[in-house]
Amino acid sequence: MAMTITAALNPIALQFGPFVIHWYGVIIATGVVLALWLAIREGKRQRIPEDYFYDYLLWALPVAIVCARLYYVTFQWPYYAAHPGEIIAIWDGGIAIYGAILGGFLVLYLFCRARHLSMWAMLDVIAPTVILAQGIGRWGNFMNQEAFGIVTTRAALLAQHIPTWIVNQMDIGGQYRVPTFLYESIWDLLGFIMLISLRHRNHLFRRGEVFLTYVMWYAFGRFFIEGMRTDSLMIGSVIRVSQLLSLVFFAGALVVLLIRRRQGNVPWYQQSK
Repeated sequence: MAMTITAALNPIALQFGPFVIHWYGVIIATGVVLALWLAIREGKRQRIPEDYFYDYLLWALPVAIVCARLYYVTFQWPYYAAHPGEIIAIWDGGIAIYGAILGGFLVLYLFCRARHLSMWAMLDVIAPTVILAQGIGRWGNFMNQEAFGIVTTRAALLAQHIPTWIVNQMDIGGQYRVPTFLYESIWDLLGFIMLISLRHRNHLFRRGEVFLTYVMWYAFGRFFIEGMRTDSLMIGSVIRVSQLLSLVFFAGALVVLLIRRRQGNVPWYQQSK
């Protein structure tokens, strides 16, 4: 039987001498730009000035990137303590989405206070765009051959009807890996479709519930998908950080949703009127 030989995709998109553009960054940037465009469109519907989204992104993006990197480095500190020069090397991957979410949330809280804007209003508008950007961003992991699962076989991957070009990229270190990046990307994109399909249904969502539904949807899927990964950030040797946070976020969002329902908050599409 002939042996199948595969070659990994080049993680570098363009290179001009010492100047290098990685696919990881291109894909992340694409997700951010698309999310911004969609948020502005929905913001107009909710009477939120377009400039607010540009101003927020101007502050949130660098903070989110720094927080995402700090989160990752913190839980990989033994490695980075021995290789301090690699701490800033985000172009090679190694940014944690939960760190980015926490950083972006903090900036949004401060931004809305400064602009006298309902934070729930902004959260409901941007939540679907964030999960879309997350789904797109997972393909940056694909290009870097990270966010993968246990060792498997090429035949097992093809049996799932996964395209050959994805299967080829899952040949990592001479062993095929379960493409958990793909599972999470699909879960995120399904969440995006669900949210934008339902958010304007009368009397379905109340203020803040588009965002809270996003949190629960993402946390639920991430908990199970994270359990399939073999490159998870860990606390000790038994607790996966993202699984723990997923449980906390899911439970927290559910409790907040139930409390706000009892308070009788208004339908979310009336929030800016």
